[in-house]
Amino acid sequence: MEVVMDTLLPRLIDENRVVHKVIEHGSKTRLLSNLEKRLKGYVPRMAREDIRVLVLVDRDNDDCRVLKERLEFTAVAVGLSTIAAQVGADRIRVVNRIVCEELEAWYLGDVSALRAVYPHLSATLHTSARFRDPDAVKGGTHEALFQALQRVGYYRGASRLPKTEVARRVSPHMTPETNRSTSFGHFISGLNTLLA
Repeated sequence: MEVVMDTLLPRLIDENRVVHKVIEHGSKTRLLSNLEKRLKGYVPRMAREDIRVLVLVDRDNDDCRVLKERLEFTAVAVGLSTIAAQVGADRIRVVNRIVCEELEAWYLGDVSALRAVYPHLSATLHTSARFRDPDAVKGGTHEALFQALQRVGYYRGASRLPKTEVARRVSPHMTPETNRSTSFGHFISGLNTLLA
């Protein structure tokens, strides 16, 4: 996710106006356990600086609503406004977004980006029943993408999808305006709200 954010954010924000920093926590578990402390640490600085935070996490097998409520509760508990919960007169400081189910759904939402790197993939991959809704691929999103790539000759000797390599290669080709992943669309709208 860090690779994708480092690639996409400079294309999505005006870097002359907004300085961004991607903080990788190493795992979802670590992010969730450290989030309250990290957000609390920003609060004093927010009084002096215009700091805003976008929290982005994979849903994996979690219940989306429960995970979102947890993220929202954490921000509000330290006194920060979110899209769903205004705290006092504070502007929105935290936007929480969940990638459903995994980051690979965003790639499957942009078959053109995938095909820029893996041209043997079918241009109509997104029309097959399995990939029609990139956020609801059965059997795991990264597993499905890995199988689709292997079927057309990529990563045949590998035992698993090289996620960082795929992120590094595919993310420069992603076109936010045409991505079919609903969670990617929510990420973009949340980012725009945060930047407003």
